[in-house]
Amino acid sequence: MELSRRQFLGGAGATVAASALGSFGFGMVESAYAESIRPFKLINTTETRNTCTYCSVACGIILYSKGNLKKGETAELIHVEGDADHPTNRGTLCPKGAALKDFAKAKTRLKYPMVREPGTSAFKRISWDQALDRIARRLKDDRDANFIAKNAAGVAVNRWTSTGVLAASATTNETAFLTYKVIRSTGIVAFDNQARV
Repeated sequence: MELSRRQFLGGAGATVAASALGSFGFGMVESAYAESIRPFKLINTTETRNTCTYCSVACGIILYSKGNLKKGETAELIHVEGDADHPTNRGTLCPKGAALKDFAKAKTRLKYPMVREPGTSAFKRISWDQALDRIARRLKDDRDANFIAKNAAGVAVNRWTSTGVLAASATTNETAFLTYKVIRSTGIVAFDNQARV
């Protein structure tokens, strides 16, 4: 098909005129398109910078929550992303870090201590005081039964080898130092940090 210059200019003019009519509001395309766009979910949210505690890398994260705490509202976590300004991860997150929101909002997440008594098949809820007292009692009983004050040669060793501790990795140097000192003061030998695991 051969197209003359006059036909080309006429077709181009008709195309421009049809486009202009749409932009003048004669078409409903813009309003239909605008209705299909969902609103930006991070509008009116509180941005909180934090550190991911899943491993020893300690990546920077940004948590977005809705709800004004100053007005007494409960904050609800709605989005988690990597902190682009953080020198460790520069905005990226591993799969565990990317799933932080699901970890915090999971319906199966435990929010209080539970215990299953011997001989029963169901867990029951207990208070934090009961849980801490129970843990302290079990640790004390185990230490009393298994603490080694002296070895076979009569040398003081002060060891407690039947219990071990795994400490958190995303803590400050001061917290790690105090944790180490407290654990070692009880005689526990099996002490490790999450950073090595």
